[in-house]
Amino acid sequence: MTNNVTELEMNKPKGQILTKRLVLLMSITCGLAVANLYYNQPLLADMGRTFHANSHQIGNISMFTQIGYAIGMFLFVPLGDMRERRLLITILLSAVTVSLVGVAAAQNLPWIYIASLAVGITTVVPQVIIPLAAQMAEPLERGKVIGSVMSGLLFGILLARTIAGFIGGSFGWRSMYWVAAILMLALAVILRSFLPKSHPETTLTYRQVLTSLGELIITQPTLREASLVGALLFGSFSVFWTSLAFYLEGNPYNFGSQETGLFGLVGVVGAAAAPAVGRLADRFSTKSMVGMFILITLLSYLFFGLFGSSIWGLIVGVILLDLGVQGAQVSNQTRIYSLVPEARSRLNTVFMVTYFLGGSLGSSIGSYAWNMWKWQGVCLTGGTMIALSFIVWGVHRRKYIG
Repeated sequence: MTNNVTELEMNKPKGQILTKRLVLLMSITCGLAVANLYYNQPLLADMGRTFHANSHQIGNISMFTQIGYAIGMFLFVPLGDMRERRLLITILLSAVTVSLVGVAAAQNLPWIYIASLAVGITTVVPQVIIPLAAQMAEPLERGKVIGSVMSGLLFGILLARTIAGFIGGSFGWRSMYWVAAILMLALAVILRSFLPKSHPETTLTYRQVLTSLGELIITQPTLREASLVGALLFGSFSVFWTSLAFYLEGNPYNFGSQETGLFGLVGVVGAAAAPAVGRLADRFSTKSMVGMFILITLLSYLFFGLFGSSIWGLIVGVILLDLGVQGAQVSNQTRIYSLVPEARSRLNTVFMVTYFLGGSLGSSIGSYAWNMWKWQGVCLTGGTMIALSFIVWGVHRRKYIG
């Protein structure tokens, strides 16, 4: 045990203490970066009018963005275990700046599909930063640190919709992407100055690192279960948020993109719980916590289905949905980071690639369900994905301990 702790300490960025200020910087970076994936959701109806596209065609913008994110995590996040992370983060932020300009300038659907895919591929900075924070944290505070950094990421996911709704509704949807590009360029400069240099945690080659992803999937049943549960939960999350703009622009609400974006503020209640979830994950069974959060997520869809025609029903449902999905994510990531400490970036790669493939599937089938069966079809689709996640969790609970 002493040798393992000593080895982990040696792998920490030397000369750098994980201060509250540095945790805050990492948290803000994760939030601003991940927001790139979600600016489109409250703006989909406006984009559809620009390109004269139906709800399913325009919903594919969200799908391509999330598929790109999964591809980017597979290609770039494993490099965090074998390359200096500060330089990697700076390069990725510069690349996503160019990709965002591509979305802002898009003239047709194929163009915006390709640009959205590029935004997803290059917006993987949060998944490089989170393992870095876990590497630098003391073992007994790892859950707390992950929860704090994740809270920034989750605030970014939720507030992205509010900010995009306001800017897009006031100045047009393209302006949101010009603003985002400027923010990413500024972040590249700031992080180049303030992030510590990190030290590789493995001497494997890139090919060996990619090969080891398969080995981790085969040898780590907890990783398999956490990844699949996360994918299904995030799929249900994407089903709702991809369809919400279309639902709210019609009867009985007749809302525009600004009002749709305000629902992101409601979800902040769930995001605010992330640090508390991280602290609980340091003390209690994270396996049991995941099951509890799955049930909370399922409850959210009961509110959407039964009371979705009332504004209070949607508000309660959004709070429960964000709390459930985000609580399960923090609990699952705390679980997997303790499996193979020297492979945290690769563990995170497997988890998050699966997670966002589930999200891209949810975006696609969510817009399809809306196009075919409207709101009740959306609720049934999202609820089914959550029920499947509970089955996966229950089977693993019976077969394995913890």
